[in-house]
Amino acid sequence: MVFSLTCATGTTHLHPDHLDKKAEEFLKTNNIPITCSFKDEQTLKKRGLNVVETVDYWKKSDFLGGTVEGIPARHGYGFVAKPMGNVMGLYIQLPNEKTIYLSADTVYTENVDKVLKQYKPDINVVACGTAQLDIFKPLLMTMDDIITFTKNAPGIVITNHLEAVNHCPTTRVQLATELKKQGLIEKTRIPNDGETIEIE
Repeated sequence: MVFSLTCATGTTHLHPDHLDKKAEEFLKTNNIPITCSFKDEQTLKKRGLNVVETVDYWKKSDFLGGTVEGIPARHGYGFVAKPMGNVMGLYIQLPNEKTIYLSADTVYTENVDKVLKQYKPDINVVACGTAQLDIFKPLLMTMDDIITFTKNAPGIVITNHLEAVNHCPTTRVQLATELKKQGLIEKTRIPNDGETIEIE
């Protein structure tokens, strides 16, 4: 995921469905400051991007007058997580704003659980497409783990990675149906492509 807040951009990992060539060209052309995992710093600099801040696991870094903290993420169940490489969730605290947890492309782990229960983010973003390759276990949370995430999230949950690429079989309708069954739909936002979500 690439996210933008005012004039800065952060990356959770470098897969092309999150940071593609067009995005890189836009970031380079506009010399937009980049915040990223310390593990991705050299790769992004070699690509010509303006890395101004790196983030480490469980450590706060300065970010737009507030802080950003790296949260461990695991991109898949079992063996498949290893070749999927480095992924980092981000916990963001800005002055006079709601706290945000971008869980990134991850399955439900003890680290995810810790952030939800101890940090108590106001806004929680979770990848819900249940992505899977032709072989191996899913790359993202199963429906059961999405439900667990949503139940344990103290604030609003915003879903993403739905119907975005062809290896994400879970649809918005399927997710909404299950969330309604579990009584969780009111705390969840399932945006359509291009939709803007406003949370007061």
